[in-house]
Amino acid sequence: MKAAEPSPLLVVLSGPSGVGKDVALKRMMEVGCPLTPVVTATTRLQRPGELHGREYLFLSPQEFDRLLAAEEFLEHATVYGHRYGVPKQQVREALARGQDVLIKTDVQGAAAIRALVPQALLIFLAPPSLEELATRLRQRKTEAPADLERRLRTAAQEMEQQRLFDHVVVNHNGRLDEAVERIEAIVEVEKQRAGRPPVRL
Repeated sequence: MKAAEPSPLLVVLSGPSGVGKDVALKRMMEVGCPLTPVVTATTRLQRPGELHGREYLFLSPQEFDRLLAAEEFLEHATVYGHRYGVPKQQVREALARGQDVLIKTDVQGAAAIRALVPQALLIFLAPPSLEELATRLRQRKTEAPADLERRLRTAAQEMEQQRLFDHVVVNHNGRLDEAVERIEAIVEVEKQRAGRPPVRL
């Protein structure tokens, strides 16, 4: 008798701002990682080079409110004055197709998803140190000095939340592929783990 196929996973990739979540996600897609990414909705303005539907779903506050009222977000939060939400519909459709789903969110969002979907697999992407994270954020040059300091204070608090995650992966300088391979290995092991309950939304 053929063994049943493992049920699809809901993988949550999180970590402090500037740790490299976006770059890691992009690299995972480039190397053909078999995870279906969910595009987060946000009310913040597009940055140069960003595309609607690729980095984020850029919504007006009114559009965001409409989805919120319909309870169509898996999790939502206001971060640095902007609103973010993970659309449930994308997750539902991918899981129904038998695809593993990947959600990129902040630490607060990961905690909200864990509360709602305890079967989710939470992976924390960590910097080698807070000092290194500060250097990366300064090099981005996307925040005013006051915003940068606020992000660093938040990052220090978020680093303390690592224990709430199932796995921690360190994103070392110049070793992005190593971090991506580690994430893929974790997903593969968890996928085959006996007794893992199916995801319920």
